[in-house]
Amino acid sequence: MNSDQADILDLLSGHTDDSTIERLAFECLMNGIADERVTSLLNVLAWRGAFDCFAIGGVPASNPMAASLAARKSVRDLGGENAIIGTYGSFLLMLVRQIGAATPEVTCTSVMPAFAESDSVYLSPVRSGVAGASHALRETLFSLQAAPALSTQSRPLRADELLPERALLGDDYAREELYRNVYRVLRGDNPDDPTYLTVSTFLRYGSSLENTAKELNVHPNTVRYRLKRAAETTGWDATDPRDAYVLTTALAIGRMREH
Repeated sequence: MNSDQADILDLLSGHTDDSTIERLAFECLMNGIADERVTSLLNVLAWRGAFDCFAIGGVPASNPMAASLAARKSVRDLGGENAIIGTYGSFLLMLVRQIGAATPEVTCTSVMPAFAESDSVYLSPVRSGVAGASHALRETLFSLQAAPALSTQSRPLRADELLPERALLGDDYAREELYRNVYRVLRGDNPDDPTYLTVSTFLRYGSSLENTAKELNVHPNTVRYRLKRAAETTGWDATDPRDAYVLTTALAIGRMREH
């Protein structure tokens, strides 16, 4: 545990009001602290028992206090309970418990006016429990920090749109996803499966079917078939420039980890 985490947890022994407890819970989750003490904080804020949640973040449309109040009202109007909201730099981040009509898409649409129209808004996947809450908030921050790297952006941004950029910023969740769900899937369990070799060779030769086929001593149609199969298993198409960047990053992470 680093000194910042220790300082935050030292405050838990004091007698505090709900707003201070919310701030402490937010800071703990943002720092990756997800132990029983944070569970106790969430219990005070009525986040009791098992729960599913998601995070939304962006630059507030007005001052953070006004944007926070507007976002809270939107969640309450949907039947949601006690959103946990805090600021990090210029960003306003909110953690919402999935309950009633407060589903991710509906809630994001409802709170969108609280965020600046000219800036990115990020909507996380649904996560479970205290560890999931920390994951959702942290990936939201990394995604917002990484968003300027994209030339075009959807609104809201989604988790898999910024995996390479998040990994470059030091997001361990993104690195793990690229390793486990892309690199390891390509590697597979069968050493005779040519998928990994085909994709890595194709990327190394600048997405040239002919050069890849020549290097592997196969027909270009065989390369096409293998690339299509790789896209079906990983969800990333090596023939698409953006997807190729994701795959290249995943391969680099995997090779470094297994070196």
